Amino acid sequence: MINRNETNEQYMWIDGMKVKLEGENNILKVIRKTGIELPTFCYHSSLSLYGACRMCVVEDDKGSVMAACSTVPKHGMSIKTNTKKLLKHRRMIMELILANHCRDCTTCDKNEKCDLRALASRLGVYNVRFENSRPVKPIDNSSPAIVRDPSKCILCGDCVRVCDEVQGMGVIDFAHRGSDIEVTPAFGKSLAETDCVSCGQCVAVCPTAALHIKGQTQEVWDALHDPNKRVVCQMAPAVRVALCEEFGMEASGLSTGKTFAALNRLGFDYVYDTCLSADLTVVEESNEFLERLQNGGPFPMFTSCCPGWIKFVEERHPELLDNISTCKSPMQMLSAVSRKYFQRPEWQDGKETVMVAIMPCTAKKAEAARKEFYHDGKYDTDIVITTSELAYMLKEAGIDLANMLPESPDMPFGLASGSGLLFGVTGGVTEAVIRRCADQKTSETLQAITYCGVRGMDGLKEAIVDIGGKEIRIAVVSGLANTEALIREIQAGNIYYDFIEVMTCPSGCINGGGQPLVQKRKNIPETRSSAIYAADGMAQLKYSDENPQVKSIYHDIMGIGEAHKLLHVHYAHPDHK
Repeated sequence: MINRNETNEQYMWIDGMKVKLEGENNILKVIRKTGIELPTFCYHSSLSLYGACRMCVVEDDKGSVMAACSTVPKHGMSIKTNTKKLLKHRRMIMELILANHCRDCTTCDKNEKCDLRALASRLGVYNVRFENSRPVKPIDNSSPAIVRDPSKCILCGDCVRVCDEVQGMGVIDFAHRGSDIEVTPAFGKSLAETDCVSCGQCVAVCPTAALHIKGQTQEVWDALHDPNKRVVCQMAPAVRVALCEEFGMEASGLSTGKTFAALNRLGFDYVYDTCLSADLTVVEESNEFLERLQNGGPFPMFTSCCPGWIKFVEERHPELLDNISTCKSPMQMLSAVSRKYFQRPEWQDGKETVMVAIMPCTAKKAEAARKEFYHDGKYDTDIVITTSELAYMLKEAGIDLANMLPESPDMPFGLASGSGLLFGVTGGVTEAVIRRCADQKTSETLQAITYCGVRGMDGLKEAIVDIGGKEIRIAVVSGLANTEALIREIQAGNIYYDFIEVMTCPSGCINGGGQPLVQKRKNIPETRSSAIYAADGMAQLKYSDENPQVKSIYHDIMGIGEAHKLLHVHYAHPDHK
């Protein structure tokens, strides 16, 4: 008997294998279902189809060659992925790319993580017959977070599309034509002259080192080796769910204790946890929100943890600055409170305190350098290094993270609740604030908050919760293109929210521009977020205001009236600067 459902199923053939079509929009996705990984430069599933690099070409049964990433699969189609013609084609493309590319690989920032180098080796391209006639262009080192090296650009367009499609910024684009074509900010400007928010998403998708993180590891080494300096570091929540990926450990695991041990081996005098200051942020931000509820606004109140979002508002929507919470980010809170702590008489040993922050985010480098955080001749945070930079330092020191015995952070800034951990993932700040504002703090309340709608990787999430008998409308948005669309809807009067969490990077800090380069792996944001939620589930403290160390900071470190000075900031309107 014929099954009618089977007669409607569609198939195509990949290298002689019959493969079922399940709604894929390009051949490349069908091919990957068979376990074949075609080489690509310009393909990213979250970006528009581009088909520029032609590395993923395949051949049909008529001998026609086509790009797999931009060809729609059809029932009955038969294609081959590895013919003599295709191999010759790919090798020639690779050779031509290399002919116009700086090949100082041993000193390149990405070195062994370069997709170009990896594919050249995979395709057996060890000789380039063509002379590099491309003029050497100056390196753009103007940004506080990102370095742009035009000599290493292969014109794949990945950075152009992520900046435009995911972030809605359009800071960089193609310019000129023919052999003069290049990727650059408009009118030949430097990155510092644009409205770049330093999010680093362009760095995350760049297959070479044409865009890379502005490194500060040498500054850290210099401080560590100076006997006259007391070097204090803090580690953000999202770092602990990504650092392990650089050392062959399971991506879904937490490296928290091992990382604290490794930081001690590097020579840091004190190692603190930014999750503690995330708890401080929750207390201050929820108090501010409750105060706004009492005083009638202004609404919506936007979160203030993300420096890329703050820069975005300053550049694109200064009219919203009064709507942003006055709370400093957890990084800046911990730096300010730590500096206050080390000003006590018992610490007056003649040593200079150097604050180092380990963050998943490139924009944190720009945040640390803002004038608002410069007091008494010093910045609150002296140096910011990313997760990737920390991995470089550990490898340089010969420290194998996988074989570290776990250690705990130092007191008095080492105890955190599960709410503080949640800051690493989109929706985490909101969930922590809801917990803080909840009338009853029971396991049933936690379960209800978990499923209220703020969790998940969607670019926009909505929830309605009850706080003090009042219905509160909440939005959680990640990615600046999604944020811009939401702001337009609000300003058009089409929708209303009381509280909005904004994260510049899609999926939040776990997917920050300073995290390990895993753009072509599958389900990485979901894996990292699951690790954070698992850690929250194991945390003995669930609520930020129940953290005894938070209470101690208020009573023992900050004097009367100092909380606002140390924990809050006011970003000036452009016309008031």
